[in-house]
Amino acid sequence: MARKIHINQPLTSRRIIEVLEKNPELEKITCPPSLYDRIPPKYLKALKNLGIKVEPRRRRKYAEKDVKMIRKLISEGKTPKEIASITKIPIKTIYYLKGDMKLKRGPKPKYDKITRMRVRKMAEEGVPAKKIAEKFNIPLRTVYYIIKKG
Repeated sequence: MARKIHINQPLTSRRIIEVLEKNPELEKITCPPSLYDRIPPKYLKALKNLGIKVEPRRRRKYAEKDVKMIRKLISEGKTPKEIASITKIPIKTIYYLKGDMKLKRGPKPKYDKITRMRVRKMAEEGVPAKKIAEKFNIPLRTVYYIIKKG
């Protein structure tokens, strides 16, 4: 079937047999460097005698254009989830490739700055929170939040 395959599980004698049965024309096996270091030398020698090269190599690298695109989308204010759906790159990888760039802030406050200042000022003047909530048509819980957090 395939002449080249990439594996990311330890090579055991059983796995080698499975791989060779599925891919009789196999010429090259690549695997992560950390996995390559753990393959017993006798397995490497046996595969070499069969004419199969085993090389340590990362499977997926993202090109510089992918990194630039991710950073551009972040600067436009896109979230990692939106970027992942646009680029078809996993979210974890988006976080890794964004480097030290800051992500956009969370949701904007529902009530504008002037309203929040008025609520705080009325609370400082001693107006009950219930009356403030009725005057501005804001839930009572939100009034308490604005008073406490701003």
